[in-house]
Amino acid sequence: MTTTPRPAGAPAGLGLALPQYGPLADPAAVPRFAAAAESLGYASLWVGDRILAPLAPSDLYPGGGTPEHPYPREFETFADPFTTLAAAAAVTNSVRLGMSALTGPVYSPVLLARALTSLDLASAGRLDVGFGLGWLREEYFATGVPWRGRGRRLEELLDALEALWTGDPAEHEGPQWRIAPSTVGLRPAQQPRPPLLLGGFSPPALARVGRRADGWLAGWMPRQYLDGLWSVALEAAEKAGRDPGGLRRVLRINPRPGTGVDTVADVPPCLDVAREAGITEVLLDLHYVAKDVDHALELAAELIAS
Repeated sequence: MTTTPRPAGAPAGLGLALPQYGPLADPAAVPRFAAAAESLGYASLWVGDRILAPLAPSDLYPGGGTPEHPYPREFETFADPFTTLAAAAAVTNSVRLGMSALTGPVYSPVLLARALTSLDLASAGRLDVGFGLGWLREEYFATGVPWRGRGRRLEELLDALEALWTGDPAEHEGPQWRIAPSTVGLRPAQQPRPPLLLGGFSPPALARVGRRADGWLAGWMPRQYLDGLWSVALEAAEKAGRDPGGLRRVLRINPRPGTGVDTVADVPPCLDVAREAGITEVLLDLHYVAKDVDHALELAAELIAS
């Protein structure tokens, strides 16, 4: 497959969410969308992770949930992230494929390592692995995972994945999982492992980014908060003896009515702020403003040409 050269002036690190949820949730359309996005010049394609849409959730969506509307209606329809990325990998050649973000603690590390390694190999080493803690207790309860201690569980998940990706033999012993010394013949294309990106908006989450990850999955917010949280990650990296300059930031922008970034026309000024902040990777999610997959592609073409 050949791709169209990136249009002049298009941001080098501009990514796009794959059609995965809400009115765009159409697994059969993912290959067509992914191939078109790569041809337009997008640098990366992304999936998210929602497991459940309870009628009376215990937690409000942190992106603006209210008691009347605890989470966006789009979350009621959500396609599987692994299947979606696999479909995109099969029809693209150069775009990075990322997760923003899997709810890490609800997954078994051995099954997760197998799926992620397979995706990295299928994409010839184009996978970016992204984890967060999530915000919805019912998703934890439904998957048989305790809500309490989820931060520690994520830390151990990272330990177990590191062992499965790099150990020979691979083994892990921890409070949550015991992995007996085992032969793991399937190894990622990217060595020693795919890049790990972590989400979160609290000081402990950003400290974890600095200590453990290759970068931060950030969300759109005023510049002073972006800079303040980022400084926590940089300081944690220095304390851990890591190079802060090697950390990445992927800024997610979700145009959505009523948020201040209401339409795609509001996105270019946000990209200017990102550049001023030194952010070189931006993820655009059009699920809240696109009527269907074709409309999303029209908006994507409009954005990258602006």
